[in-house]
Amino acid sequence: MQQTVKIHCKNNGETLRVPMGCTLEEVYELTELKMEFGPLNARINNKVEGMHYRVYKDKTVEFLDIHASSGLRTYTRTLFFVLCKAAHDLFDSTPAADSAAEVSKTGMCKVTIDIPVSNGYYVDLEIGRPVTLDDVGRLRRRMQEIIDQDLPIHRYETTTEEAIRMFEERLAFSKVKLLRSQGAIYTTYYDLDGYVDYYYGALLTRTSQIYLFGLEKYFDGLLLRIPSAEHPSELGELVHQDKMFGIFKEHHRWQQLIGLRTIGDLNEAIDAGRSSLLIQVSEALQEKKIAKIADEIARKQGVRLVLIAGPSSSGKTTTCKRLSVQLLTNGIKPVAISLDDYFLDRDQTPRDASGDYDFESIYALNLTLLNEQLAALFRGEEVELPRYDFPSGRSVPSGHRLRLHDDEVLVMEGIHALNPELTAQISEELKYRVYASALTTLLIDNHNYIPTTDNRLLRRIIRDHKYRGVAAQESIRLWPSVRKGESRWIFPYQEQADQMFNTAMLFELAVIKSQAEPLLEQVPENCVEYAEAYRLRKFLKYIRPIPEDQIPPTSLLREFLGGSSFEY
Repeated sequence: MQQTVKIHCKNNGETLRVPMGCTLEEVYELTELKMEFGPLNARINNKVEGMHYRVYKDKTVEFLDIHASSGLRTYTRTLFFVLCKAAHDLFDSTPAADSAAEVSKTGMCKVTIDIPVSNGYYVDLEIGRPVTLDDVGRLRRRMQEIIDQDLPIHRYETTTEEAIRMFEERLAFSKVKLLRSQGAIYTTYYDLDGYVDYYYGALLTRTSQIYLFGLEKYFDGLLLRIPSAEHPSELGELVHQDKMFGIFKEHHRWQQLIGLRTIGDLNEAIDAGRSSLLIQVSEALQEKKIAKIADEIARKQGVRLVLIAGPSSSGKTTTCKRLSVQLLTNGIKPVAISLDDYFLDRDQTPRDASGDYDFESIYALNLTLLNEQLAALFRGEEVELPRYDFPSGRSVPSGHRLRLHDDEVLVMEGIHALNPELTAQISEELKYRVYASALTTLLIDNHNYIPTTDNRLLRRIIRDHKYRGVAAQESIRLWPSVRKGESRWIFPYQEQADQMFNTAMLFELAVIKSQAEPLLEQVPENCVEYAEAYRLRKFLKYIRPIPEDQIPPTSLLREFLGGSSFEY
């Protein structure tokens, strides 16, 4: 008699018995659910698994589609796999190389899934010569052929030592470094028609599940485009982000200088006792960039207002303080004004779709008063700054009077600082805009990037716990709402910045790991936020730790970890 297990499906609220050992893909067929854009993976007992996963015990299952962040990640990873397979078919006579030297020596190709930009991913394709439009067209067509063939994607588990040997034979040294430093006994890998690869996270089960993608020439490489999470039947809007792309490229030059491109490289540096040098160089490069911004402000005579914006946990507050120090070295006295003091009275605050006060809206600020006072200050007049009393929800007089002198500039930081509507009545010649964000440039390996949002979320979890008494579960719960606000109020204006500043540190994840892991472990397994906490914990296991006491008190990371010499 065939043994069965009990599956409770959260999608339809029904419970059914299925054969023991069947895959989630087979379970889905038995539920008779119809998901237009899925299922791509599933949440099982609040842990996300791919559709290859087999059930041997009773489980609670929720199938996820592309609207879920984990579903979109699974779709995107599979698209990476198809791209790498297509590049191998077209440009390799042997398995894909993992270094420029091997490309030059053997004629093999190297694919690096690199930068999230323009609602897609920049792909660096090295084939021993410049990539042409014809190359891109051939690659796009080959990807579509692989998708149309409806090829199965097989998932295998083997010993890590065997996986290392397999990737050594294929000259995939970034994967070899990663697996050697991971310390796991077993490793999973995927096979697509004889092409094997390692991916951090689950893939789809068949190539035909990729229903939409785009591929086009982008600077000296490619742009791989994916469906929009909000409108899955359409590709994400192609937004030109030349300045953002430039910042990523600048950091890649720094990484080449240090010899640090992947997590495997980072772990090797830590094991070799080079973490102190890595911190010193990274901090110095970041300070040099801040100094250059201050120098540029000083050279642009007539600047009276420095605006600093960035998403949550981007480190814009410390950026503001460090920039202020560098302005002083240029003979410019920074005068800080808090946008929080310009909130409207509570009864005038706009509400969101749920009927709650929308404090992230730019229209929650008294834009008229702000522009009037800024204009008066730039005319040389004296004004009394407002103070917002948060308990009562009212703007009250502060008693603080301000007159701007010739050697002073106003400095304002906040999520709306780059929005033209914030200072619409102020002449553009008086403004200098800075966009600060944590743009992670380190890769897990050449085919596995690190989402920049993961870096910021880990920062926020630590800061919320340390300074606000908020548990990691709550920080994770609120994160989608935070990101939605960023997409509306911050990201559309980032390219308007005069300068972009990357606040991510190359060594950062190794330092914040020790504080983040215990907080993530406290997230209960019986809540939906556990899935995200588990994913982040799994990711952090790849990374060797660096003791926190090695970073200086002026480091931007101290804004989150504590121990900063700046006052907040």
